[in-house]
Amino acid sequence: MGAEPDLDVSPDLVVVGSGFFGLTVAERAATELDKRVLVVERRSHLGGNAYSEPDPETGIEVHRYGAHLFHTSNKRVWDYVNRFTDFTGYQHRVFTIYEGRVYPMPVNLATICEYAGRSMSPDEARAWVAGHAAEIDVADAENFEEKGVALVGRPLYEAFFEGYTAKQWQTDPKNLPASIVSRLPVRYTFDNRYFSDTYEGLPVDGYTAWLERMADHPNIEVRLDTDWFDLRDELPADVPTVYTGPLDRYFDYSEGELGWRTLDFESEVLTSTGDFQGTPVMNYADRDVPFTRIHEFRHFHPERTSYPKDKTVIVREYSRFAQHGDEPYYPINTPEDRAKLERYRELARKEATNRRVLFGGRLGTYKYLDMHMAIGSALTLFDNRIAPWFTEGASFDGADLAEV
Repeated sequence: MGAEPDLDVSPDLVVVGSGFFGLTVAERAATELDKRVLVVERRSHLGGNAYSEPDPETGIEVHRYGAHLFHTSNKRVWDYVNRFTDFTGYQHRVFTIYEGRVYPMPVNLATICEYAGRSMSPDEARAWVAGHAAEIDVADAENFEEKGVALVGRPLYEAFFEGYTAKQWQTDPKNLPASIVSRLPVRYTFDNRYFSDTYEGLPVDGYTAWLERMADHPNIEVRLDTDWFDLRDELPADVPTVYTGPLDRYFDYSEGELGWRTLDFESEVLTSTGDFQGTPVMNYADRDVPFTRIHEFRHFHPERTSYPKDKTVIVREYSRFAQHGDEPYYPINTPEDRAKLERYRELARKEATNRRVLFGGRLGTYKYLDMHMAIGSALTLFDNRIAPWFTEGASFDGADLAEV
């Protein structure tokens, strides 16, 4: 990946982690500044959770760490990623099963009509929802359940949000913050696109090909199967580092472990059919179904004619609290977590000043970042901190997690 390792040449920059944040920083430093970059990756592959690979039996491209859907309204990010890959015209659509019936998600006019069992105009649907939501004023909502009921009414909340959310968070929705619901759109049209961003698609040749192209630069060396914590004492102390691993791990959990949710995946190759569910993602809203959704990856690339017509790959997804050593996916962000985060942020500011370490990415900032957000924040970090350090001699004093 990139140039052959030359252990006699010290890097100008070290990047810990090869997800989209880390690779964006590495590529920019190598291309724009002509700097030697060492990327250290503890896994056996680059790309972080966006890594994809062909299933060995069927050849169907599978996203190893759950479905990744690229979408953005940030033109700078869109222009940047198009340097490394073309995109298909894929638009993500999701359906959910509740009590044996299928509904489109997020909640839209078709969802409301199907649930109510009759045709409604947009105004009629608004009135129907408002009648069921009148028990709670949205301004008074203090938790996930109250905000959900205030937005879509109790019938739709209990059908599509209550059970699914309880499985996803393993927490009673009454104990979850109302802010989580704010990310869920409600549409009074038949638009059932999951995202409403300006740009959307999947990389034509897959995520791994895209990621490998980002790292394919003579100034970039990638070391896989390498734990940076085992290597850091061998690296020059004056070389700046961009760290994208778990924030609490960097500081040896001195302020306590941050809370995360993790995912477990159960993959199955079906040889009796070439189409299991007719759509890429099917959610399961009933509480008595242990998994939250099933991915069928052949549907992400209907343009690929090489996929077998009599086999398919499905992956069931389960959500749970992460234990020590599990792969962290989503920050839980309890009040206790936020208090710990503030203490870690202060430590990170000092580390930037004293050791020239900058923190970024989902794990390094304890933020949930979609792919486009990780790329955008990496470009910002490069512009505001890394490039000025190399070109102007600017310091990292005061660098904060909030910047990314």
